[in-house]
Amino acid sequence: MPSFFETRIEFLKGVGPSKAALINTELGIFTYGDLIQHYPFRYEDRTKFHQIGSLNPDLPFVQIKGRIRKMETVGQLRKKRLVATFEDETGQMELVWFKGIQWVSKKLKVGVDYVVFGKPTVFGSKINIAHPEVEVLTTQNEKAAFLQPVYHTSEKLKAKYVDSKAISKLIRQVMVMAEGHIHETLPDHLSDQFALLEKKFALWHIHFPSNNELLKKALFRLKFEELFYIQLRLLKLKLTRIDKFRGQVFNDSALLTEFYNNHLPFNLTGAQKRVIKEIYQDMKSGRQMNRLLQGDVGSGKTIVGFICMLLVVGKGAQASMMAPTEILADQHYGELKEYADKLNIGIALLKGSTKTSERKEIHKGLLEGSIQILVGTHALLEDIVQFKNLGLAIIDEQHRFGVAQRAKLWSKNKEVYPHVLVMTATPIPRTLAMTLYGDLDVSIIDEMPRGRKPIKTIHQYENKRLQVFGFMKEQIALGRQVYVVYPLIEESSKMDLKDLMDGYESITRSFPDHHVSIVHGKMKPQDKDFEMQRFVRHETQIMVATTVIEVGVNVPNASIMVIENAERFGLAQLHQLRGRVGRGAEQSYCVLMTDYKLSKEARTRLETMVRTNNGFEIADMDLRLRGPGDITGTQQSGVLDLLIADISKDSQLLQTARNAAQDILDNDPNLEKPENWNINRHINSLKKSVVNWGRIS
Repeated sequence: MPSFFETRIEFLKGVGPSKAALINTELGIFTYGDLIQHYPFRYEDRTKFHQIGSLNPDLPFVQIKGRIRKMETVGQLRKKRLVATFEDETGQMELVWFKGIQWVSKKLKVGVDYVVFGKPTVFGSKINIAHPEVEVLTTQNEKAAFLQPVYHTSEKLKAKYVDSKAISKLIRQVMVMAEGHIHETLPDHLSDQFALLEKKFALWHIHFPSNNELLKKALFRLKFEELFYIQLRLLKLKLTRIDKFRGQVFNDSALLTEFYNNHLPFNLTGAQKRVIKEIYQDMKSGRQMNRLLQGDVGSGKTIVGFICMLLVVGKGAQASMMAPTEILADQHYGELKEYADKLNIGIALLKGSTKTSERKEIHKGLLEGSIQILVGTHALLEDIVQFKNLGLAIIDEQHRFGVAQRAKLWSKNKEVYPHVLVMTATPIPRTLAMTLYGDLDVSIIDEMPRGRKPIKTIHQYENKRLQVFGFMKEQIALGRQVYVVYPLIEESSKMDLKDLMDGYESITRSFPDHHVSIVHGKMKPQDKDFEMQRFVRHETQIMVATTVIEVGVNVPNASIMVIENAERFGLAQLHQLRGRVGRGAEQSYCVLMTDYKLSKEARTRLETMVRTNNGFEIADMDLRLRGPGDITGTQQSGVLDLLIADISKDSQLLQTARNAAQDILDNDPNLEKPENWNINRHINSLKKSVVNWGRIS
């Protein structure tokens, strides 16, 4: 038997199969539980009546009671409108309709008292409300003081008369029926500690609040509960892993010390040293490490990864590093081989294009243990790739790999899971990291290597193009190289490819004495690599590209990044692209080119880029502008299936909820104590596939 909350909505009075099917597809509401958790996105204040004499256009939606004095149709054809003069004891105003004139004029009567609701505006010198809500004044609606919930709906639903008010009626119907089915889901000690409303009252007052105070309390209770359960789930995952998965112990730092004292060509930053210490603590603890390493482009994550590999290799085990593209794998291999050779460490590179004869040698070397470090692409995941003893798996740019691919790496050691270090140059705001990677430990490199000059970012409009070209020529004359990037958006790739080709032609015309490379996603991988390598070898001075270079080659000589139509890029992407320059000792520049027409949000993005180079500050702004769903493509992952909380606005509450969940698990890891019975019952009532434990079930 399905529970009350799993009952399908077609069984509700006034719904039926065809309307239910439409609500399913338009709003994703299938059950009573879904309907109850279809929360309002705003509220209209019906707690008081305004007087006509005090109305002004700065007021939001208002409620007025009065009488229709007269009605007339004004204007001809398209300009035709119905105007009603509405009055109370303080003055007169106009109610105006441009659509449905015949229907409205039949419905309304002169001399009758009505309640009117709408947004006051001024036309000429008169106050009016266009297309107001109007209902006959009754003793009931004259006394009722409430906040009217407004729900998301759609044009298709409105055509079938399922507007916000209809949804509100359906929810009221279900809420009355649900009275005996809503159980408390939080323990009393938490409710007392945070003065939380009871669950059933919170659900009632989120939909039908009688005043703002109760609405605030209902919001706080439901947001807290949702964030608490998400954090509880992640922390329990982490606990389970710590209990179940032991890790190899790597506590011999002799090889690391030799490298540090004799071969490290520069001093590590304080942040790098701190992160290495955190990783070392994990790797000698006897528990399997799962750590996320965040650091801006160029902050020195690769060398940290190599130093951690030395802990493993020094104890006779092996390490691997997996990158999302062949270009990036080549780059990591080149960088690590230089160090590995000095220490006589066997290192190999495995990618899709590796020849069969070379592959056989690599497979043999891995099984024998003569290859101690393997760098590569997805090719590392093939079943045939087996290690003698894989102790550490490093994954670069984790968001390019799925969880299933990570799990494949774990299975490369049958005896004991390898330690896992996930690296990303995409700064993730702390609140988002806590929610997306709450089961991982997080280390942050928040300091750039000494001697790195901050990239200067300039925003230029189209009319300054000749000046920008002049600046590019000056830099090329000094021996530098330039990236010019065009946006490529999937839906209109034909149009955007034209932008790129037009741009390429314009660059070749304006720079006749220089060699120009071109790279875009429609090219074959080998052609792309060929063009990239020409640029790396300095055979071309300008690289015209789409965002395929976002995660890519390290060209210390490239000192200018010109981003065309910069307003069409997200903040995180702009920051990633900017990070392609500034790799050498010379001063680097990022030029953001745009048209004059810019939305308010685009302006904020560009101003942020010009103001700061700090990836975490940029990520926080990105989270505020875009919301959490888009930021790391998590909309699809189900992790952020949030119903009411908003991690960009509720970061403090998220931390509070995480602390509360941590305290409970510290004292009762299996949630067996009587005081946590409510939590246990709630979790056990959920389907195993549910990610958001804050859902009703």
